[in-house]
Amino acid sequence: MIPAKDFKKRMVVELDGDPHLIEQIVVQTPSARGAATLYKVRARNLKTRQRVDRTFKGTDSLPESSFERRPIQYLYRDEELFHFMDSQSFEQFSLPAESLDDQSPFMTENMEGVEALVVDDQPIGIEIPDVVELPIVDTNPGVRGNSATGRTKPATLSTGHVVQVPEHLDPGVVVRVDTRTGDYLGRGG
Repeated sequence: MIPAKDFKKRMVVELDGDPHLIEQIVVQTPSARGAATLYKVRARNLKTRQRVDRTFKGTDSLPESSFERRPIQYLYRDEELFHFMDSQSFEQFSLPAESLDDQSPFMTENMEGVEALVVDDQPIGIEIPDVVELPIVDTNPGVRGNSATGRTKPATLSTGHVVQVPEHLDPGVVVRVDTRTGDYLGRGG
């Protein structure tokens, strides 16, 4: 059992008998003494793809869902589907593009570290690494001497995701991005 205070984004919990992926958590700290902290959770049912909004107190808990993680490879995307291959069995499977809206801005073909969430031998979702490295493909030219000002500018990455980066970075530079928040973390290797 996982207490509500330990819920994290992308955690899979059992809710109403089905596995749910936590997509968003909003913590409401009470102003009155003795009142309980509330955790507003938005989760997606991994079987039906429906979103559910629930509120929990810090003392409430949910069981972690029984599922298996398998290493997979992201092959390609067409208009409606993302196509993957199980790295062990080499079986291919597809997931609908709308179910991967949060992860698709960070996914590149042949990406390392992707895992399928499998329930009853059926892939029901994927997990990508928390940090990815992507090249900048479009941004205003870097301004020399502005590396210490702390000002930022928008930069379009190779996947189409736009992130705020320091003013001195140029197209072609590889940057590290947090896939949970979409924020710039630093230059890549």
